[in-house]
Formats: sequence, structure tokens, C-alpha cells
Amino acid sequence: MSGGMSFELTEDQQLIRKSIADLAARFDDHYWMAKDLAHEFPQEFYDAIAGGGWLGMTIPEQYGGHGLGITEATLLAEEVARSGGGMNAASAIHMSIFGMQPVVVFGSDEMKTETLPRIVSGDLHVCFGVTEPTAGLDTSRITTFARRDGSDYVVNGRKVWISKALESEKILLLTRTQSRDEAAKPTDGLTLFLTDIDRNHVDIRPITKMGRNAVSSNEVFIDDLRIPAEHRIGEEGKGFSYILHGLNPERMLIAAEALGIGRVALDRAVKYANERVVFDRPIGMNQGIQFPLADSLARLDAAELILRKATWLYDNGKSCGREANMAKYLCADAGFAAADRALQTHGGMGYSEEYNISRFFRESRLMKIAPVSQEMILNFLGSHVLGLPRSY
Repeated sequence: MSGGMSFELTEDQQLIRKSIADLAARFDDHYWMAKDLAHEFPQEFYDAIAGGGWLGMTIPEQYGGHGLGITEATLLAEEVARSGGGMNAASAIHMSIFGMQPVVVFGSDEMKTETLPRIVSGDLHVCFGVTEPTAGLDTSRITTFARRDGSDYVVNGRKVWISKALESEKILLLTRTQSRDEAAKPTDGLTLFLTDIDRNHVDIRPITKMGRNAVSSNEVFIDDLRIPAEHRIGEEGKGFSYILHGLNPERMLIAAEALGIGRVALDRAVKYANERVVFDRPIGMNQGIQFPLADSLARLDAAELILRKATWLYDNGKSCGREANMAKYLCADAGFAAADRALQTHGGMGYSEEYNISRFFRESRLMKIAPVSQEMILNFLGSHVLGLPRSY
């Protein structure tokens, strides 16, 4: 439709949404609870998504993918979370859906031919190695170092909060090839690799954590890992600009997942409030229950609109930093508030594991921290959008 604003999803987008919802519905609350409690990767779910061809959504068609945009990827992520799979479901496939973007844009033809079709088929698991114990949000402070040695690099260092490291065959690894002090600016001298996780030189230790336990988060210790130069993505020293390429889309994907959890939590709360009778009336008649749920509906709908705008901007090649950050901020807030209110609506049963609400609560809480904290988003909006003095 030309000439005006359109809020309609295309037929293809509606079909994607319905197909994913139907597929994900095969995995019920019991499945996700069992995987979470057993700390077991949801392989059956992952295989089903791969089998449906969905892992290749944003991978170019020449490598077996669909070549679709971030709008379609966020619809998938939202439906997967909304199915009740929450962050366990989303994190199982998250890296495959958009994490390979630096390889798609900057990788060699050889690297793309070797890895992208295997991402699409579901045969290749990759994790993303950026964060370090002493360098959280300030990526320029990473110290994992790749020293050139003939036609190879030898890497030593430590990464933390690496999702899926246990399940992964390869790692997208950000290193320093020049120390921060020697580099012209702090973000120079960083180099990105896609390489094999050689367990003789890489020690992976799962982190005990509050939730999302079906997908591991790990500390990764790298000792003299030898990486051939052809595993480097793009040029030496340009790694930071390559990972930036994926940051706005990642914020949008995370926003969609937070939105999905908020939606499912709200659905469950409404169902319970209609069915649960206390003092001879359904508790949903009480404004103390009804108003917070109605407020969450409004906030989820508002957050969804900024997310739709952000993905539209990205897919149309327009600048989207402001909207991507706002979408992550608002969806994380709305999603967690909905999960919190759903728990309150369920009373004591919400605190039990029987109703799955506590699982949504734990997982939605994560979205206000990862992959970037709410405070850092306000820093970005304050200094980059409003033009206030930088506070960090």
C-alpha cells in the first residue's frame, strides 16, 4: 500500500507467525519445565525448527536460506517465546537466526559456503564469544589476545556468559590483536574469528544461574588455541565494526522475545483470573486484579509498535539505533511487568513450579539485563539521541 502508513503484516508474515505458532504448540509446558529442571538442551524443539527450514530465515538464498529480514525474524522469535517456551526456546535458536550476520556480510566466500548451509540445516551450532569477566558492557576492554604466529593466530583469554558454548562446535570469537593502549582508539585493534572449539585448548564451565536452564551459559577458558588465518572474518583490527552490524538487530530480537513472554504470561493470568473463584466470585472481577492486567496489555501493545517501527527501519536500510534501543527497553519492561503481575494473579500457585508462571518470571527478568542493561540504553538515548553530556 503506497502513500500511507500500514500496520498490516503481509500475507507471508502472517503465514510465518501461524506456522511457527503451530509448530511450537507441539512442545507443551511439561516439555519446557522438564528441560529447564534437567538443564537439558531442547534438542527435539531445535530439530523441529530446523526441519521446518526456519533457522535459515535471514541467511541468503544462495546458501539455502530464505533471505528474509529482521521483521520476519522477530515474528518468529516472538511466537517461539509466546508458545510458552520462553527464553529456553528462543535462546536455543537465537544465534542461528541472526547471529551469523557478521559472517554473511564480511566473511570470505569459502567461510560462507562451509558454514551457512550447515546453520540452515541445523547441523552447526555456533556460540558468540564477546563478553569477559573484566569487560562487561565496555567491549573495548576485552583482553583475550590473538598473537600472529606464521599463518595462524594463537589465542589466550577468558570469556563469560557464553550461551550454548557446551552445545556448540564453533565460536564467533572477538579478540584483541593490538592492545588497547597501542590502538589509535579504544575500539580499534579488535579482530573477529569464526573457528572450531578445540576442547583440548578450550575449557567450558557452565554457570549456575537463576533461570533459562535448558540452554547453558558458560565461562570459557582459552589456552593456546591455534586459529588458521582463514578463520578470520574480514580484516585484522576491524572486528568491532563487524559486531556492531549485529547489535541493533539483536536488540530487536531480544525485544520480541521479551514481548512473547509478556504475552503468554498475560494470557495465563487472564485465564486463571476468569476461572479462579474466591469469596464466591472469579478473582478477575476484582479491579485489584483486573486493572494491572489491562495496564500490561496497553504497555505490551505500545512496546510492540516501537519494535515494528525499528524492524521496518532496519529492513528498509534506514538508521534505527534510537528505535532498536527503545524497543528493547520498553519490551523488556512490559514483558517483565506482565510476568510479575501474572505471578501475583496466581498467588501462591504462581510461586510453585506447577503453573510455569515462575519460569516466565525468571526468564523475563533476564531481559532487563541482557544483552545490554536498561541503564546502558538510557545512557545511549541520553547522550546520542537527546544530546546530553555523556555520563559513562
